[in-house]
Amino acid sequence: MNLVIVESPAKAKTISNFLGKNFKVTASYGHVRDLPKSKLGIDIENNFTPQYIIPVKARKRVNELKKLALKSDKIILSTDADREGEAIAWHIAQILNPSETENQNITLSKAKESKSKKIERIVFHEITKPAIENAIKNPQDINLDLVNAQQARRILDRLVGYELSPFLWKKVFRGLSAGRVQSPALRLIVEREKERESFKEEKYYTIVASLIKTKNQNAKACPEQSRRTKIIEALLYKINDKPLPKPGIKSIEEVDKIKKDLDKKDASVLDISTKKVNRHPAAPFTTSTLQQASWQLFHFPAKKTMYLAQSLYEGKNLGKGPVGLITYMRTDSTNISPLALKAARDFLKTNLGKEYILSQPRIFKKRSLLAQEAHEAIRPTDPFSSPEKIKKYLTKDELSLYSLIWARFLASQMPPAILEKTSVCIQAQGKQDKYLFQSNFYHLDFDGFFRIYPYSKPSHLQEAPSLKNQEKLKIEKISSEEHLSQPLPRYNDASLVKTLESFGIGRPSTYAPIISVLQERAYINRDKNKSFVPTEIGILINDVLTKHFPNIVDYEFTSKIEEKLDKIAEGKLEWTQVIKEFYEPFKENLEKKYETVSKEEIAPAIETEEKCPKCGGKLMIKLGRFGKFLACANWPQCNFTKSINDEDTIKCPQCGEGDIVKKRNKKGQMFYACSRWPQCDFSSSYKPTGEKCPLCEKALVETKTKIKCSNRHCDYEKFKEANNSNS
Repeated sequence: MNLVIVESPAKAKTISNFLGKNFKVTASYGHVRDLPKSKLGIDIENNFTPQYIIPVKARKRVNELKKLALKSDKIILSTDADREGEAIAWHIAQILNPSETENQNITLSKAKESKSKKIERIVFHEITKPAIENAIKNPQDINLDLVNAQQARRILDRLVGYELSPFLWKKVFRGLSAGRVQSPALRLIVEREKERESFKEEKYYTIVASLIKTKNQNAKACPEQSRRTKIIEALLYKINDKPLPKPGIKSIEEVDKIKKDLDKKDASVLDISTKKVNRHPAAPFTTSTLQQASWQLFHFPAKKTMYLAQSLYEGKNLGKGPVGLITYMRTDSTNISPLALKAARDFLKTNLGKEYILSQPRIFKKRSLLAQEAHEAIRPTDPFSSPEKIKKYLTKDELSLYSLIWARFLASQMPPAILEKTSVCIQAQGKQDKYLFQSNFYHLDFDGFFRIYPYSKPSHLQEAPSLKNQEKLKIEKISSEEHLSQPLPRYNDASLVKTLESFGIGRPSTYAPIISVLQERAYINRDKNKSFVPTEIGILINDVLTKHFPNIVDYEFTSKIEEKLDKIAEGKLEWTQVIKEFYEPFKENLEKKYETVSKEEIAPAIETEEKCPKCGGKLMIKLGRFGKFLACANWPQCNFTKSINDEDTIKCPQCGEGDIVKKRNKKGQMFYACSRWPQCDFSSSYKPTGEKCPLCEKALVETKTKIKCSNRHCDYEKFKEANNSNS
């Protein structure tokens, strides 16, 4: 029997569908070895040797794998085709290698020497029958350079987390932590928020002229023709051949003057220009571009996008057993295999016709410094599996993501869309000043890749009016619109991933975890638009790291570490040397900061006039894991604390004595509770309104759209009034 080991049961089920009775496919359920949670687990003095253990939750599964391995003629490791997958395969090999099971802390060089002949590694980028059969026929060795790169990343992250977190506990408060890659991402979010807070909005105005042809002005002579007259709208962009200041006119007085000067004036067409504009399709998706597009189109967070993509990759049952629908989803390559290019061409020729295929396949240049994760872009495994054909086998969200991936891949091998752009320049003469207006019109000449990828199709297509140079027009109306300049938007999933990638921070497998970790640590929240807002704690941590550990949050420094990890993966750098170069100056600076930085400097307690209701001592404003709170100055003799509620105070609907305050649970999720806890145990995921239910007298709470009773056995609810709908 041949034992095939993968990470997940879903992947195992799909692969077993393609292999014969001589193969037993099973799952490791993820990592089987890791660094211990209870200690650093790295022998710094012995060249940073990791001290791996089998986690408690993995021990039962490891024992089952060992029993299966003993019965097998060959062990085939079929973990994912990236660094993490390679590392998992290596760890499994160390556990199952009979000569090495006693020593779990084996070094990489020793593993190379004692490698068992009956263990093979196979790699594929799609879970289809041809791909699996080809991988089985062409086994390879575990790539120790990839393992080294993953191990170096894990050790660097552990050193930063375990060395820096105790400093934050001592100088700020317990429960805080700092990550090597998450910290620069937090800095981006905090700095953007500070830019927004310092931004001063300014009013500006734009002016639009509504014009009609002068020959259609005689409404009395021909009222029907006048009603049919098409109004042309054009934007003022020059006065006396000088462009308007950006973003627009600043003075309302100047706007009124222009409107008065142009009221009912004659105008004429100064110039009409027409040109063809080609809109080219984008490359097939990489991990980052998929996360960006799925957020922009469907508002899927990065974590959800990767979860759905994983499901599509590992396989869905299409009636004849499970099959992988997309290629591996953690990749920064835009390459497409020749077989996939031919399949795309065949589909387009069969279903759309010759005008929608290219004479030669379109090849996209590699976007990243090192396409490390997989060797292909994210694409459907079979273009003929159209979304329409397989929609009944997918959930709504799976179908949305699959449709996007399918369409993007096929569009990348289609001709560009051709738009006809007509620019009309209109001149009007005031008493002294000459005004130039412009209007652009777009007409679709050839839909090209828009035929299959409508997401890129312009929403405002409009036929150009029938006009000639020097044709006379009449200004029917001059209108102005007031605008307010806007600060840069907060980062969302799409813009944060795009910015991280542009700085070279993180890699395809780390974008979603970066966001998740920041949320779990309560360093960021989402606003009503689901954009990221730093919490008080997040801002404090960023300020501490920026001031005292600048390298940890420095974009260029973090990017260079990633480049070094890439070089380790290529076999061009020794992993222990990279860690040593990072760790020694980091450790030296950390020891200095223990001596020179005081807790009062970072998070000083602020004295208030309020008295402690327990002992009469003064109350101090302090900062805790979930924000500011009041605490007695006589702590630890007096343990009184009280949350600070920034909103209007609402009395607890259960006891009537305490106030409703916001709190966060261990997962960072907000909830509302009584300030007298544990004497009063009232809590709710929804904000109490302060009113009682007219049916059962329990507290009313507020959801996004309704006011409802907090009693789950009571059906009372009402829709919120329109003026409160945004609260």
